[in-house]
Amino acid sequence: MKKRRSSTDNKDDTSKQKKSRIGGQKQKKPCVLEEDDSVFGQLLRAAGVSLRQGSMPNEIAVDQTVFQMRLRKGLRKHPRYPNIVQEFITGLESYMEDQEKFKNCLLPCALLSAEGESSAVNSYQESLIKLLLGIEMLQSPVINTLFEKLPEFMFEGAGEEGLNIPRIIINQFKWLDRVTDSKDLASKLMQLVAVAPVEIQRDIITSLPEILEDTQHNDIAKELNSLLQKNTQLTVPILDALSSLNLSSDLLAEVRQAVMATLSAVELEDLPVVVKFILHAISGAEAVEVVSDLRKKLELESCVLPPPLQASQSRAKSRGKGGSSLNSAASSSQDCVSLVLDAIKSAVRFQKAISEAWIKAIENIDSVAEHKVIDLLVLFILHTTNSNHSRRGAERVLRNKVRGGHIRESLLQAAFRGHTTVIRAYFPSIISLAQSLLRSPDPSVVTFGSQMYKHAFTSFDPYCQQEVVGSLVTHVCSGYAGEVDVSLEVLSELVTQSPADMALYAVFVKGILDYMDNLTPSQIRKLFYILSTLAFSRGTEGSHIQDDMHIVIRKQLSSTVSKYKRIGIIGAVMVVGSMGTRRSKPEGVSSEAVPLPKETYRQVTALLGLVRSCSECSPEAAALYYDELANLVQTGDLDPQVHEWIGISVLEDFQEDFVVDLGPEIKGTFPLPAKAMYNLDEEESQGGIAINLLPLLAEDLQKGAQLSRPAQGDKRRVSPLCLGSFFRLLRLCQEEQNQGDLVEIDALLGCPLIVTDLDVVEKMDCLSKPEKEFLCTLLFHAINWIREVVNAFCRQQDPEMKSKVMIRLQNITYLQSVLERCLAATPAYAPPLANFDCETAEGAVPASAAPPAKKEKKGRAGQKRKVDKNSSGDSSQLEEGAEAEESQQEKESPEKEKEKEEGKAGVSLVSYRPYFRELDIDVLSVLQCGLLTRSLLDSEDHTKVSEVVQLGPSELVFLLEDLSRKLEFSLAASNAKRMPFLKVKADKNVGFSHLQQKSPSEIASCCIQLLPALCNHLENTHNFFQVLLLENNGVVDAPGVDMKEYQLMSTCYQLLLHILLTTFSWSGFSQHENRKLLKSALAILAGRLKEKENEVDLGMEELVRQSFGYLLNFHSTIPGCSPALSLTQLLIVVADQGPDSQYREKIASLSRGFLCQEWILPSGEREKGNKHNEMLQSLLSIYLEHTDDVLKAIEEIAGVGFPELISTTKDGCSRTFPTLTRQTFLVFYRVVMGVLEKSVRRIAAGKQMDSSEAQSEKLLTWNLAVRDFHILVNLVKVFDSRPVLGVCLRYGRLFVEAFLKLAMPLLDYSFKKHKEDVQSLLKTFQQSTRQLHYMCGHTKIRQDTGLTNHVPLLKKTLEQFVYRVKAMLILNNCQEAFWVGNLKNRNLKGEEILSQQTEDSEKGEDDEASQLPEEESEREDEDNEDKSDSEVRNGVREEEEVEEDEESTDDSD
Repeated sequence: MKKRRSSTDNKDDTSKQKKSRIGGQKQKKPCVLEEDDSVFGQLLRAAGVSLRQGSMPNEIAVDQTVFQMRLRKGLRKHPRYPNIVQEFITGLESYMEDQEKFKNCLLPCALLSAEGESSAVNSYQESLIKLLLGIEMLQSPVINTLFEKLPEFMFEGAGEEGLNIPRIIINQFKWLDRVTDSKDLASKLMQLVAVAPVEIQRDIITSLPEILEDTQHNDIAKELNSLLQKNTQLTVPILDALSSLNLSSDLLAEVRQAVMATLSAVELEDLPVVVKFILHAISGAEAVEVVSDLRKKLELESCVLPPPLQASQSRAKSRGKGGSSLNSAASSSQDCVSLVLDAIKSAVRFQKAISEAWIKAIENIDSVAEHKVIDLLVLFILHTTNSNHSRRGAERVLRNKVRGGHIRESLLQAAFRGHTTVIRAYFPSIISLAQSLLRSPDPSVVTFGSQMYKHAFTSFDPYCQQEVVGSLVTHVCSGYAGEVDVSLEVLSELVTQSPADMALYAVFVKGILDYMDNLTPSQIRKLFYILSTLAFSRGTEGSHIQDDMHIVIRKQLSSTVSKYKRIGIIGAVMVVGSMGTRRSKPEGVSSEAVPLPKETYRQVTALLGLVRSCSECSPEAAALYYDELANLVQTGDLDPQVHEWIGISVLEDFQEDFVVDLGPEIKGTFPLPAKAMYNLDEEESQGGIAINLLPLLAEDLQKGAQLSRPAQGDKRRVSPLCLGSFFRLLRLCQEEQNQGDLVEIDALLGCPLIVTDLDVVEKMDCLSKPEKEFLCTLLFHAINWIREVVNAFCRQQDPEMKSKVMIRLQNITYLQSVLERCLAATPAYAPPLANFDCETAEGAVPASAAPPAKKEKKGRAGQKRKVDKNSSGDSSQLEEGAEAEESQQEKESPEKEKEKEEGKAGVSLVSYRPYFRELDIDVLSVLQCGLLTRSLLDSEDHTKVSEVVQLGPSELVFLLEDLSRKLEFSLAASNAKRMPFLKVKADKNVGFSHLQQKSPSEIASCCIQLLPALCNHLENTHNFFQVLLLENNGVVDAPGVDMKEYQLMSTCYQLLLHILLTTFSWSGFSQHENRKLLKSALAILAGRLKEKENEVDLGMEELVRQSFGYLLNFHSTIPGCSPALSLTQLLIVVADQGPDSQYREKIASLSRGFLCQEWILPSGEREKGNKHNEMLQSLLSIYLEHTDDVLKAIEEIAGVGFPELISTTKDGCSRTFPTLTRQTFLVFYRVVMGVLEKSVRRIAAGKQMDSSEAQSEKLLTWNLAVRDFHILVNLVKVFDSRPVLGVCLRYGRLFVEAFLKLAMPLLDYSFKKHKEDVQSLLKTFQQSTRQLHYMCGHTKIRQDTGLTNHVPLLKKTLEQFVYRVKAMLILNNCQEAFWVGNLKNRNLKGEEILSQQTEDSEKGEDDEASQLPEEESEREDEDNEDKSDSEVRNGVREEEEVEEDEESTDDSD
């Protein structure tokens, strides 16, 4: 029974209008009563209702309930009852023949007051028909009468008075206290729906929940569902009605599925209702499936106008009224999207299951192409809701998706571009998410957060823009380096793209000036660029910032603290860049450039003069000033007048400070004898020039040693520290003035340096500590000078200059080899600074420079070995071997040297890289020259300058290392560039300041231009190893192989492959604007095959195929494990650009081939060490990931490789997998266990509806997996070292958990059909679980905390397995076949643990009985089977049983 609705809820819109209209009338005419002497009229009057004529409402003098009671009583007590009922209905029908009277009966009655006047204002009265329907004996005939009358008005629509008669008739059936024949009423309504016009159909359908009783809901829902399939016009009313019906869960799911099937065909304006219905009343079990299906079919992209229409719409908006139809279409579609999101928001807010389902649905997508705009919008919605759980979940999912590369910037751009007005509602969540993402340690996540800020600023209104700028300023002032860098980068881009908008918020940005103490020099440079652009680019508008900036800069320049002086220099140069920029000429003006205003020119020159005077006394400050000014000249578009002013004194000052005429003798006394070296212009040896390096260094050190400050009138201090910076500024000024020609300073390329004779290196032991340090400093300055010379002249096309640049590169590699030896003999030496825009402390010693650290490490290693001797014999051997190979690897790591005599080793220069000047990316164009082997280089005479000198292996390695570092810095994947949680001392940006001025796409473009040259070098290296293998019949360590040459060429091979890998792994290639660049790169690789030369434009798929084939050809000559891994990863990256399936098999075959290859060094030893192990781990993971049958591959390694290793000697290896040795066993074991656990988690869980074939197939898969697991767990008996135990305990528990979750449901349903298979599977698995139990006892004996931490969870899982098997047997009516005994704690060798034996001596016999021998277990099994057979024969019950000898863990230890 439905509850009666309150009188206020009873009103419908039309009735309200009518009532108020009638009630408000002033009745000018007297009331005319209808004189009806029929039974109908008499009974009504007797009950209290007076019928009226005309448009006046009928009057009721009594309460509605009283009227119904009187009429019911009058009918029942009438002499002609029950015939009187029919007479009454006949009278009603005849009365309603008149349409006006019929309308009166349908409209509310008026209450007759005590004064005899009717009033419709005091309280609402039902209509006469509604009152009659409330009387049970009259209900059915009155309903019939109404249905007969309704067709008369069906096609009339609303009358003159706005009355819709069909709607009013239908309203009479709503909210009746009781319906006598609900089924009949439902039938009549549905029949009417079949023939009625659409408007009436909608009215009827939406009224159904208010008319029918609950018992009819399921039946009517089925009819509505079938109607929905036929008539899409009725989608909204049908779904509204279904949402209000009380349906069974099965029927609701069926209807929901039917609605989901039609979702793609639904009209846009109906979409919100459909989505609301689909998300209505979902249970937790089905929520994920329903939501996943919904997001798959919900295409919000179709609600967005295509780009051409968007453009025309924006043009129409700018013109005014022009595109009203487009505007209305766009706004209506956005309104619909907004309503859809509101429906999702409502469901998410009030149903936790749906909130979790959306998160799970988005998490489950693992393809970039499958992600849609709706995913982002839903994450914003989830973050908006008040629930902390959903906020955290949305944030976590978004971060993980961005980190995994699944949600990309293109999707974010599509969301903001297509749904700006919709997203605006979620602005607070967008800002909050952007703040959170920007604090992430992962650069890819940080980049996404910065994109959110940029889109929010460009898409939203000024209020949002202000919030964005405020939030970015907060990030800058936070003090965390990662946040500061990205926030400044975003502000910089916004200033460049939207200077007018950003000018409004300049005051916010200016506030950062108070927090400059926490900023690095590069960050300060960005900040001053932003502020100076805002202050000076828009004339007088930024004058309020200009004054503040001038004050700050002058204050910092006058400081004696180097940190603040550095800030002043950087700020001043950035301000000069903005003030002195070249003025753009207005349109229509002549081609002559607009000159700089005189006042501005005066300010610029005065500021430059101030900076110069303030930095003269400090070499570091002067060098920084020259570097900053050089960057400005190179990157800024300075006014010609400013250029001229800078260039006037640079050349003269450089000649005066650093260049001397070369005479027969060098006068003066110095710590080391002076000598002019590295002269490339021998014919000009007399009367030429030289760089005065050694005398200047000696003089500078002498001045530096004097503690007294120089007097005011003293000459400025000239230091070799400024040499590189000053020359860079000179060179760039010359390039700017002479359009790239350096003819005026070309003498500096070939002129000698005044250094010392390097024979002194052989007598290093005889030198004092100051002399050693002086020599090291001299070498640093010499190398840095030559690096800057190479930077300057590398782009010159003159063959003579090119040959000199080549020789300068050879000078660098030679001097570096000398420096390595000098540093080895000079511990605790602090090199001179070379990069001045960093926080590197003066006098700091590089971390890994001092040799004593190695001794310390060896001591620690020895100590560790001593501790580990307590473990069993095999583990101690294994770990000692690992320690030994690590130290051996350190000793034998190939270091790049030019000379290595008398066994003197050098220090690696890796940790000294910050102390070398940065090489420009243009230097790498030298790679386009050829490659000569060592023998040719030795016989070459470099004195003939006219002959072109080609690139040697050492120089090639030098350039490739530099290119590799540059690409790692600019293009490397996010994992390689994770920001550290704690601030580290070493600044990772040191040595890359010039590179940072180029965007990653520019770097990638430069690298692709070098690609043909890199391919040439790769092919030459491949040919070198091919010839070497042919000459030595494939033996690498054959006698006569040049070790040094082999190492250099091997390093070249690795570096070339690594460079290609870094280039093609660049995440920017996934963006649409860079696809063309990727295609050109692949075309270069494909072109090397010389296939189909006539085809100019190949498709992407064909390019990928040919590039893959080209790179695959190199696998036969790979000299080591490291290049093998690089080649494999490179092939994977290239294959990812095309259809994956056709390349998986080739990659699996290749990686397996590398695993089956014995990697031998020329020395005859196997490759080993931690790095080798890491590479093997990656190769093995790649093999198992790409192979078709993972379990079969694991079985080959576990069943063939490991047993072969066990049967070999200590130094032996597996025959099938030569890379599998006792040193690499842990690597193989860890990877195989991890992959096995992951692979079983991908097996679908067993379902009851699975076919017998499907069950058999899954059982077979599980049998194979359990067999592999059994082999791996039992290997611990042989390899019982601590790391192996840890791996087994960890992955063993995870495997058992996966078995419980996925395999046990399968066994539940397949037990009766596949009894023997299930029994065999459980017995094999039981042996593995027993071994895991023994391992738990073993770890407790050893009292190793790291291992015992795994024990509680593992034991819990093992107990769960016991009871889960019992539950399976009970489900299949075989509980008698299950019994539990106490399993003793034993060690790995099966020996009982003594402490356990002592504690349990009283119940020893029970324990012995609990562990049955194998024969007894089998007999028990046979007995149970016999018992089962006899029971079946006796007809007691039909079932099958299995004996399950299981154990429960005994925790008494």
